[in-house]
Amino acid sequence: MSKRLTKSLLLTALLASAFAHAERTKVEFWTFNTAQFAPFFNDVVQKYNKANPDHEAVWTDMNWDQIQPKLVSAIAAGSPPALVNFNVPWTHEFANKNLLQPLDDLMGDGKSVYLPGALKDLSVKGKIYGFPYYNSVSVIAYNKDLLAKSGIKNNPKTFDEFVAASRVIKEKTGVAAFSPKLATKSGDGGMIPWFVYMGLPIFENGKAAFTSKKHIEAVELFADLYKKGVIPKDSFRIEFEQEVANYGSGKLAMMTTAPTALKKLSAQSQMAYDKTAIMPFPLGGANMALGGWLMSFVMPKDYKDPQAAAKLGLLLTNDDSQLAFAKATGTTFPSSKKANESEFFSSGANGGDPVGLARATAAKSMAYARTPILPAENFPDEAAMRIEFNDEMQAAIEGRKTAKEALETAAKKWNDRLAKK
Repeated sequence: MSKRLTKSLLLTALLASAFAHAERTKVEFWTFNTAQFAPFFNDVVQKYNKANPDHEAVWTDMNWDQIQPKLVSAIAAGSPPALVNFNVPWTHEFANKNLLQPLDDLMGDGKSVYLPGALKDLSVKGKIYGFPYYNSVSVIAYNKDLLAKSGIKNNPKTFDEFVAASRVIKEKTGVAAFSPKLATKSGDGGMIPWFVYMGLPIFENGKAAFTSKKHIEAVELFADLYKKGVIPKDSFRIEFEQEVANYGSGKLAMMTTAPTALKKLSAQSQMAYDKTAIMPFPLGGANMALGGWLMSFVMPKDYKDPQAAAKLGLLLTNDDSQLAFAKATGTTFPSSKKANESEFFSSGANGGDPVGLARATAAKSMAYARTPILPAENFPDEAAMRIEFNDEMQAAIEGRKTAKEALETAAKKWNDRLAKK
């Protein structure tokens, strides 16, 4: 074979390869603030591309505050990505605006991989709008010395028992027992998540429904805990970082938190970390674990190749992928059934390391993890309505109003807004 012919054949092969690559349909998926986990996403991309030679997965990561406006612009331009990393409130908001595609038929048998609670979190008007991704749940990290001084030997089985133990801790040690995440700067604090955890409704028949006797008693309970110092006097200013710092410095006996906090604690105070043990947070009246915050992959409306997008969504969120992502982060938990049963989680139960114990404890609670979502259609101005509600709850818990007065005032403000929408 002549050199000229050999070069010609090689050039033809290269051009054919380039042409074939150019013809592959791009299946782009967006995430936010996960660039540090590039090896995981690159591995998924390679697996997808190998199994789907006519398609090419493309991963794009961005800041959390960019993803919504960019998606709205992309949908308006008729060029949305295949999948987008969303939390549950965003999923409900965009589904109610008819900006997402329902996934029930596209999931097919793959639906059986996921925990039922995760699918319920992502259901809007009877249809599923997200491939369940990673989740979280709270555990109780506690100072062994302070609880020993309090004489508490048994883990609380109910929320009432947890409250009773908290009162004893304050009485015996003088230290605030826990911080109930009443601060709202981060967006998911305040009394609403506690109402949902307790199984108390927020809306009924399109109106505010939090003026019942049980709601009043719940707010009165937190007001009493505040008055007696069982929870800190600056509870309405304590965000995640401050909670970890306060626990590390001995100002809190317990943290009701996800295992994420324990890694920060070990970096800030090894002494406090060494004194830490773990127990599960009891299930609430709604038979749900505290602290759930599910993430998912949604499919934007009018994406032109939904079958290809669904294949990628199922691959990103199957048992193997969810377990691999949990291993990569070290702090998140799968929303699939089998992945939470992995030895990666259970092995921590046999050691004394707080992070390992928290991981094992939280994994057992994942079947009960739910995101405290409220119906988007009942929020004509969600930001303003939450501020109104939280301001009233702060006034009640700090003793400037009665619980009944504060709840009724908040309900009237909400219902006035709802009547005008």
